[in-house]
Amino acid sequence: MSIGSKKITLTLPELGLIAITRAALGIGIGLLISNSLKKRARRAAGFAFAAVGLLTTGPILLRVRDQLK
Repeated sequence: MSIGSKKITLTLPELGLIAITRAALGIGIGLLISNSLKKRARRAAGFAFAAVGLLTTGPILLRVRDQLK
């Protein structure tokens, strides 16, 4: 069995964008499961961060997938 690897080239801004989207998703999920704010504020902020993280991840994944071809 042979496992090959492919090289993906990302610029520094692209890498930063990936990190920011992962952080937004993590913050959103963290807020949703924490008890640090009032429930209504926590849910609003959590869903907003999670949505931004999820919605911005799609185009990044598509670009990386295209580089693998």
